[in-house]
Amino acid sequence: MSTVFTETPRLSGNIPIYQADQIIGQTPDLARNHETTVNPNQNNPGDTFAVPPPPRFKSNVPRVALLLPLSGPHSKLGHAFLNAAELALFHFADKEFELIPQDTMGTPEGAIDAATLAISDGASLILGPLFSSSVTAIASAVQTAGISVISFSNDRDVASADVFTMGFLPSEQVERVIHFAHKKGLNRFALLAPNNRYGMAVSKSLDVVAKQLGVEITNNAFYDPDADDFRPVVQDLANYQQRRQNLLDERKELANRKDAFAQDALKKLENLQTMGDLPFDALMVADGGKRLQAIAALLPYYDIDPQKTRLLGTGLWDSKTLTSEPALVGGWFAAPPNKERQSFIKNYQEMFGSLPPRLATLAYDATALAAIFVKPDGRFDPSEILVPEGFGGRDGIFRFSSQGHTNRGLSIYQVEERGVKVIEKAPSSFKNPTN
Repeated sequence: MSTVFTETPRLSGNIPIYQADQIIGQTPDLARNHETTVNPNQNNPGDTFAVPPPPRFKSNVPRVALLLPLSGPHSKLGHAFLNAAELALFHFADKEFELIPQDTMGTPEGAIDAATLAISDGASLILGPLFSSSVTAIASAVQTAGISVISFSNDRDVASADVFTMGFLPSEQVERVIHFAHKKGLNRFALLAPNNRYGMAVSKSLDVVAKQLGVEITNNAFYDPDADDFRPVVQDLANYQQRRQNLLDERKELANRKDAFAQDALKKLENLQTMGDLPFDALMVADGGKRLQAIAALLPYYDIDPQKTRLLGTGLWDSKTLTSEPALVGGWFAAPPNKERQSFIKNYQEMFGSLPPRLATLAYDATALAAIFVKPDGRFDPSEILVPEGFGGRDGIFRFSSQGHTNRGLSIYQVEERGVKVIEKAPSSFKNPTN
């Protein structure tokens, strides 16, 4: 059975020193001043982070460093992660426990400086940083110092025996949804993805799963994620010009014939945009947010009919704005179960007065692990978190592999007109996982 993170708020003398000073002792109005609404893609160079006073270090209290972008363009996300971490300490720490935030400024150089400070402060474990480039930057220093890292990256390439990744791996999401689609009779797949590391990771994972299942990847199309116009890539993927010309040629040939059969056939072509089937019966669109909405709107325009071609997604589809685009209705994607996350959202909103960003649960679960497994004398044994049964967190069950990446139990969702519904539940344990 996996270890379940239950919530047991403690309001008395066992509050962690830093936690008590920064959040727990505040009124709800003061706590509400912490900014938490975030779009990770937007650039807010004017945002600043008011660094809290340093914690009162005690030589006999375990210390855990939290490396986050607390200034710079991603400061809102970093601050929300800090809030989530403090919420976890409020629920789980039953001893004096110092959480030491260090600002990475969202850069590899800042991460190195933050890790250096964490090591000099005597941290026995580092939570974070957030970005894969920052994780790579600190790897050498923490290895030399003999300190383990639980990062928030979703890049499995940065993981190792001492550097763990908490992020949602696109490879797991691809494997889960493709297995499900294959089980439902789909065997020809295409990919539409951004030309960046995320898109390449999805493409690589799709190739691996296709070989395992013996299914076909007929098309791969990539686009500039910074582009304003996605029409060319969608048009090419749909082979629209050729299929449109096929229709025009057929109409012309039938019009030149005078028999009743030809005229009847011509009438049936009146409402068609193109002629000719697509070489795939499922299309994975590996993106989210406004880009996903813009791309999805173009699919029926270029006659990639969602009624005939099943749309598939990754965890980037796990957003409340998904249903605003009708073309996505009926699509499937894999993502963590949301039951425990709803409890986290409620607790977060009550304490900080606003909704957390989607990824904030990573900081909560990582901090809960630290609160449970860092010993009173400061020791942290990474082997203790490698239990095969795993843990029950705010995003369902998860466990760490010996290579450092995270395995998760994922649900399959279907997009509806007014939300999403679970069409296959996530596994409740790793004994007989669905994915």
